[in-house]
Amino acid sequence: MEENFRDSIGTITKEGKRAWIYPKKPSGQFYKYRKYVSYVLLLFLFASPFIKIKGHQFLLFNVVERRFNIFGFPFWPQDFHLVVISMIIAVIFIALFTVAYGRIFCGWICPQTIFMEMVFRRIEYWIDGDRGAQTRLDKAPWNAKKIWKRSLKWTIFFVISFLIANVFLAYLIGSDKLIAYITDGPMAHMGTMVPLLIFTGVFYFIFAWFREQVCIIACPYGRLQGVLLDNKSIVVAYDHKRGEGEAGRKKFRKNEDRDALGHGDCIDCFQCVNVCPTGIDIRNGTQLECVNCTACIDECDHIMESINKPVGLIRYASEDEINKKEKFKFTARMKGYTAVLFVLTGILIGMLFLRNELEANILRLPGQLYERKDNNIISNVYTYKLVNKTTSDVTDVSFKLLSHNGEIKMVSHESFTVPAEELAEGTLFIEINASALTGDKDRLKIGVYSGDKLIETTVTQFLAPRSYN
Repeated sequence: MEENFRDSIGTITKEGKRAWIYPKKPSGQFYKYRKYVSYVLLLFLFASPFIKIKGHQFLLFNVVERRFNIFGFPFWPQDFHLVVISMIIAVIFIALFTVAYGRIFCGWICPQTIFMEMVFRRIEYWIDGDRGAQTRLDKAPWNAKKIWKRSLKWTIFFVISFLIANVFLAYLIGSDKLIAYITDGPMAHMGTMVPLLIFTGVFYFIFAWFREQVCIIACPYGRLQGVLLDNKSIVVAYDHKRGEGEAGRKKFRKNEDRDALGHGDCIDCFQCVNVCPTGIDIRNGTQLECVNCTACIDECDHIMESINKPVGLIRYASEDEINKKEKFKFTARMKGYTAVLFVLTGILIGMLFLRNELEANILRLPGQLYERKDNNIISNVYTYKLVNKTTSDVTDVSFKLLSHNGEIKMVSHESFTVPAEELAEGTLFIEINASALTGDKDRLKIGVYSGDKLIETTVTQFLAPRSYN
């Protein structure tokens, strides 16, 4: 028997044109759970820029001003290593989750899937109807009914896309600044309004036209699953042993003894194909386009119940479970990912606890040598930068030498204030008697004080003549 294997994605015709997908409206137990998860994540997405912890926005990714808040913790460019570790942890966590549970992230957590299936697609069902009605409407001429439905749908899609763009803008520039821009009016901030409309157009294009192509063509994670998945990964799978039987699939006939005829439980109803948002046939096995959304599981379970067959013909299972009846095991690869994840998480937590709320950097002024003064005094000139990572001003700031006997002289003032979430910088001189030095490059330890309280320490180098070694 000759087998036909797909050598192209299911959303492209043989002529290379777009094959538009009209998925049937899903229903069932998994779909109900997905709705609950989606509503919680949508609430989190829309609320996060407006939630503040100790004055810090819960999530902020201000690339232009190089300010980042992650779960209320402020990160500055000096904390970039913490951001990198956090991103590595996120990547390893997703990799571990994929190795163990397949592409479940795409079907349950990914913003693209949530917006497409739980927002835009539901609006489409409400306006255009289910699969059959959408197909008929698409083929219908442009009469008053079709123009009205299309205009209403596209207008709502644009409004939601504009709202999403505003929320993403709040993540980038901060919710306070966004609200101020809205209050001032769009004409007062055209430099922001134009990019906002561009992003609105991008979101509208994705959800109104590009749709599932994002998951199939554009998303790199979809390609990664081919590397990360193995026979032991839990995926949305069709039980071909039970579904095909010895004699293959067969349409359902009432009062027919399928078992005696050797036919499997699959009645070739194509409902699992009709309900799929990426248009694949899950019975062909694990495929690039499958996002593990579970719509086919719900639909197949409903069909099985209606013909008095056990549910689970399509279910969460590994290939080994279907072929060898092996239960899920935590493999060596999963253990390796878990170990790395725990180590990196521990390092990140340790760094967060050791991270100071005020960071000091004192560096010698480039191109300047030491200066000889009376009474055997050597003087070096420095620039200082203090970053206040808190939402409160740090007042009465001063410097003291902790490692040597010497004097620190400020250029402008002896003490000063570092404003909340701001940078203070200036110039100072350090003067040390040559007899207190041990070489031509001494390592100095300097304390940063707020009043009489030591709040930070930093180190720098002090240059002196070789003759004083």
